[in-house]
Amino acid sequence: MNYYNEIKNELINNEIYKKAKDYSKNKHDLSTYYNVGKLLSEAGKHYGDSIIKEYAKKLMIDVNKKYNVRYLYDMKRLYKFSKLHPLGAQLTFSHYRVLFSLNDKNEILYYINEVINKNLSKRQLQNIIKNKEYERLPEKTKDKLINNEKTLVQDFIKNPIIIKNRYNYENVSERLLKQLILEDIPSFMKELGNGFSFIGSEYKIKLGNRYNYIDLLLFNINYNCYVVIELKITELKKEHIGQIETYMNFIDKNIKTIYHDKTVGIIICKKNNEFVIEYASDDRILSKEYILS
Repeated sequence: MNYYNEIKNELINNEIYKKAKDYSKNKHDLSTYYNVGKLLSEAGKHYGDSIIKEYAKKLMIDVNKKYNVRYLYDMKRLYKFSKLHPLGAQLTFSHYRVLFSLNDKNEILYYINEVINKNLSKRQLQNIIKNKEYERLPEKTKDKLINNEKTLVQDFIKNPIIIKNRYNYENVSERLLKQLILEDIPSFMKELGNGFSFIGSEYKIKLGNRYNYIDLLLFNINYNCYVVIELKITELKKEHIGQIETYMNFIDKNIKTIYHDKTVGIIICKKNNEFVIEYASDDRILSKEYILS
C-alpha cells in the first residue's frame, strides 16, 4: 500500500468537502483525521515513526501548510484515543487535542460531557482543565459519576472555590470578598455547579424585631431549591453553622413553596474545619474554602 497517497487523498478530499459544505464539517473532519491516524499508525509499523516527518514535509507542499509533524502526530493520537473514548461529533479535533494531555479516563469523560452539555469552546475547555475543575470535585461526586448514581446540588461545588481577584488584593474583608464575587457572578456560580441563578445579595429577612442580611441567595433550577451562601474570611466556626441554619430555616418557612426542595446552605470560608462540619446536625450545610486567583 502507498500510505502517503492514501493519506494525501484523505486530506485533499476533506479540504474540498469543507469548502463545499456548510454542515457536518466537524464530523467529516474527525472521520478524515481518524482514517489518517490509522494509516499513520500502520505506516509507522512498516517504516518507523520517522515516516511522519517525511510525510509532513510532502503534505505541507501538496495539500496545506498546517499538516506539520505535530498535526500528523495528533491525528495518530486521535486514532489511539478513539479506541478508549468513541468520537462524537459534538467535539472538534481542537477539543480532542486539548484532552490528549490527560490520562485519567474518568477525568476525560467528565470534560467530554462538560463540552457536550455546556457547548464549550476549545478555549473554555482549556480554562476549566487549567483550573483543575475535575480535581476539585469531592471524591464522593467522582464515584457517583463513575457509577451513574443520582447527584445532589452540593455534589458539584468545587473545593476550593476560585474567586477572581482581578485587582490583586492581598487582604480582603467580607464586604470586599462579596464585591469580587458580584463583579463576576457568572464565574462564581459556575464554581458551584450547573443551573444556578442569582436572587440577590444582602438579602433582607426579618427575624423577630430585627433585620438580618443573607450574603448571597441563589436558586438552582436543576435541583429546584434555594441556596443560601455565607462568606467568612476566617476559619469555619461553630457559630457560623447556627447562623446559616437559621437563614435556611427562614427561607424554607417563608419563601420556599411545597413544590421546592429544601434549602441548601454553603459557608465559604478562608479555612475549613472538618470537626465543626462533622458535628453539624444538618447535612444540607456545607463548608468550602476559597482561594483568590
